[in-house]
Amino acid sequence: MIESLLIANRGEIACRIIRTARKLGIRTVAVYSDADAHALHVRMADEAVAIGPAPARESYLVGDRIIAAAKETGAEAIHPGYGFLSENADFAEAVTAAGIVWVGPKPSSIRAMGLKDAAKKLMQEAGVPTTPGYLGEDQRPEHLKAEADTIGYPVLIKAVAGGGGKGMRKVEASADFLDALASCQREAASSFGDDRVLIEKYILSPRHIEVQVFGDEHGNVVHLFERDCSLQRRHQKVIEEAPAPGMDEATREAVCGAAVKAAKAVDYVGAGTIEFIADASEGLRADRIWFMEMNTRLQVEHPVTESITGQDLVEWQLRVASGEALPKRQDELAIDGWAMEARIYAEDPAKGFLPSIGPLTIYRGWDDVRVDSGVEEGGQVTPFYDPMIAKLIAHEATREAAAEVLAEACAATDIWPVRTNAPFLWRALDHEDFRAARIDTGFIERHGDSLLPPAEPTEDMVLQAAAAIAVQEAHGEPTMVDAVDGSLLGKPERGSVWRSLMGFRANAGADRRIRVEIDGKPYEAELPRDWEKAPVIGEPVDDGVVVNDDGLSFLASVPRYHGDTAGISDGALTAPMPGRVVSVEVAKGDKVAKGQRIVVIEAMKMEQALIAPFDGIVAELGPQAGAQVSEGTLLARIEPEG
Repeated sequence: MIESLLIANRGEIACRIIRTARKLGIRTVAVYSDADAHALHVRMADEAVAIGPAPARESYLVGDRIIAAAKETGAEAIHPGYGFLSENADFAEAVTAAGIVWVGPKPSSIRAMGLKDAAKKLMQEAGVPTTPGYLGEDQRPEHLKAEADTIGYPVLIKAVAGGGGKGMRKVEASADFLDALASCQREAASSFGDDRVLIEKYILSPRHIEVQVFGDEHGNVVHLFERDCSLQRRHQKVIEEAPAPGMDEATREAVCGAAVKAAKAVDYVGAGTIEFIADASEGLRADRIWFMEMNTRLQVEHPVTESITGQDLVEWQLRVASGEALPKRQDELAIDGWAMEARIYAEDPAKGFLPSIGPLTIYRGWDDVRVDSGVEEGGQVTPFYDPMIAKLIAHEATREAAAEVLAEACAATDIWPVRTNAPFLWRALDHEDFRAARIDTGFIERHGDSLLPPAEPTEDMVLQAAAAIAVQEAHGEPTMVDAVDGSLLGKPERGSVWRSLMGFRANAGADRRIRVEIDGKPYEAELPRDWEKAPVIGEPVDDGVVVNDDGLSFLASVPRYHGDTAGISDGALTAPMPGRVVSVEVAKGDKVAKGQRIVVIEAMKMEQALIAPFDGIVAELGPQAGAQVSEGTLLARIEPEG
């Protein structure tokens, strides 16, 4: 068995790997950028090495520094996690050339599956069914458009070297193809250094089915059953489950068998995932499930497979990398119950899911589920990396029970002041179509606004906020009040949950009306006559009380005077988030039309285009391409013509 391990990654996956390594008695080494100097994975590891500035391209993506760190600390092996260098064949070769064990597949397997067009051709030769599309070398825009026209719309443009939804665009009509292609190629070049694309027929009613496979150096390959990852937003998986709902045994045998065949075709060693697209318009059928791609690494959603099989996949990786045979044969693996995973992202659903950064003053709220996280209360969410901060995993006897437990966990999520998608996840998990397994990759887009938390506080939220502030005002500081006789119990510990069933009568007037601010906006609530019967749950912070409602945290505070806020015209385009200016697509003095792209900004691997709000002239331009900007920075100003 490997005795020491360097993890060439960060966040929740680094913490996850460290936990298994510790269980096996393996010494761990973390690497970190300047932004992660105080991160959880750094403190969890036995040793940690700084590898460069905050941007990933100057730290986590610099293979030479990681190998040097392994040599410096005497690490026997390197585990790449997922993302960053995990599917980089050149890095894998450099690791082994340095005499260090690579915890992953052979470089030749990574290369074989790394380019989507070549991988599909290889799968066709191996007898694995593939999606109709264009895989050719001719990358001229007019030729690609002609191929798309021949395939028939809608189509998907996908980066040949892509993954994680990057470099992917759905095109509904021929007239939209060239603009979508240019955007896709730009993102692919930025993310992967390769702007080549392929085109696939877009499947109506598609389900995203993937199969976990594992191989060893002794020629053994097994599958650990399938996962359904159909709930996606912007091609990023949001909720995953195992097994796939509606998968009968005959279809499972066919799909999992095809996955094993695919892994054997590239002499696969280690953990990998074969991804399929299914036309689920008539349910899951073996003749309507096609190979899409292979991820030659561990997946973010691997905990649902661990839950239903009772296996530790990171332990499997480390044992295989140590030269051992697979821990289980195919006939020793079985499905036990149902598992679901929800990804908690630091992003604000109320602002189009823009990334949210800042301190994690409050970070808690989960019972009865597994939590894989790379942050902790008191930590920071920075703008430099992927916005996923935690994964919640429920494992129960049935799908219905798993959905219920996971929904409750999302509703209990209490994070502040960073905004998260927890209230959105709760609504998705609680939706009647999800509970009935009426799902496909269009689920989130189709249900749209019904999954979003309310733009304005509900009456119940205002009442909670008013009651919380009333207690604070009545007693001068947050106080716990006995539910029976209203006697004061004293000040709670800093950051603890406090409840009040009584005690805010002193702050309410004769009409029981209380004024309160919620996230800076004034509201007024009238306390019901039987207010004693409803608990108020909040957590004190320096500027008020944080109250949680179905995963949505908001700040209740004492009302302040509000002056005139009408100082900015509608033509001012400001940065909606901290990030980097990708492109400025106009010049000062240009005439622009309503809806025309003006500036593109990027943060946390996501592009956001700012568009002209009306026809006019570019009166002012801010920072140019490449500049780092903070939230609220003026990027451009459009004035009406004339």
